[in-house]
Amino acid sequence: MNYELFIAKRIIAGKAYKNSISSPIIKIAITAIALGIIIMMISIATGSGMQQKIRDKVSGFKGHVQITNYDDNNSEVSINPIDKTQDFYPKFTTIDGIKNVQIFANKAGLIRTATDFEGIIFKGVSTDYDWSFFTEYLVEGKLPNFNQTRVRDVLLSKTLVDRLNLKLNDTINVFFLKSTKNKLPSRYKLIIVGIYDTGFNQFDKNMVIGDIKEVQRSNKWNENQIGGFEVLIDNFDEIEQRGNEIYAEIGSTLNSNTIVESYAFIFEWIELFDNNVWFIIGIMILVASINMITALLVLILERVQMVGILKALGSANWSIRKIFLYNAGYLILKGLFWGNVIGITLLVLQQQFGFITLDPTTYYVSTVPVTINIFAFLILNIGTLILCFLMLIIPSVIITRINPVKSIKFA
Repeated sequence: MNYELFIAKRIIAGKAYKNSISSPIIKIAITAIALGIIIMMISIATGSGMQQKIRDKVSGFKGHVQITNYDDNNSEVSINPIDKTQDFYPKFTTIDGIKNVQIFANKAGLIRTATDFEGIIFKGVSTDYDWSFFTEYLVEGKLPNFNQTRVRDVLLSKTLVDRLNLKLNDTINVFFLKSTKNKLPSRYKLIIVGIYDTGFNQFDKNMVIGDIKEVQRSNKWNENQIGGFEVLIDNFDEIEQRGNEIYAEIGSTLNSNTIVESYAFIFEWIELFDNNVWFIIGIMILVASINMITALLVLILERVQMVGILKALGSANWSIRKIFLYNAGYLILKGLFWGNVIGITLLVLQQQFGFITLDPTTYYVSTVPVTINIFAFLILNIGTLILCFLMLIIPSVIITRINPVKSIKFA
């Protein structure tokens, strides 16, 4: 029989324990642990949620890896065409982890209405395009269907539609700029068949998605001449490895860049979230541990007479320390339980309803994104429990300094 655990259970279940002087301090300690685990869970869920959502949005617009002509110098627009007939298209057969390879061509232009105009980047795509990203953020209309001879359908962002006072199914005048000087822009009449809203203002403010044939026609390219290829991969964590493999596989006249390289300022910014999360976790565990140390010391001092009696009966110091450590462990588990219940409830509510909003011009998202990772939460709980428990072993040394004769005599 584990008599230390037995005595600890009797202490916890006793009415005197619940009505003792230490009761408010114990409640504060439990509350501190609960608040700490709530804040840590929210930090992890929102930090990883922000990283994942921003990565998904950038890759949704640009793919994970872009293959273009060396002479384009990472330009937003497609200047020098490349041949669509490549060994790696329509599929990389020598590289694992590739989800899709799709062609594209970008063209600078502007949309002109009777009262206003806006500069745009027209992104021409084809039948091989993966529409899953825009399906998620489509707010009105439908996706273009490119299985036709010529398609005038385009997707516009809600940002552009609102700025130019347009609506679904409107016909718009798009002027494409010519690369040759002293030539007037070419005008095309296109139809808005869908409106999307990603909340990523950097792209929403000027990105128009349409048929690659419009870019080819404007640039006087043939049907095999394109701006480049976008490669989608299965696992973003392998983007650097896949990027290196793709670069080694393509021809010497082509260049490839991952979105991490092309948009380094965005990915360097979201990497800072990890530092913030670790800082918050460290502070919260420290605060919870200090509160538990305080509660443990109060519990010990409140039961000095009991400690003296147990020593007089022959109990070893470590056995008595275990009684109070079991007691403290119960308080930690209670705080973790309520912290998890409240924390997961708040995260699920945010995930479902998005009641906490952000400024998309600053954070690239309109609501706080949440990623609920049960494995990460489990590790967090186990780590918090172990660290708090280890920090309680040292203050429990005070038990060894209690004199049984004095504690019984003057209790």
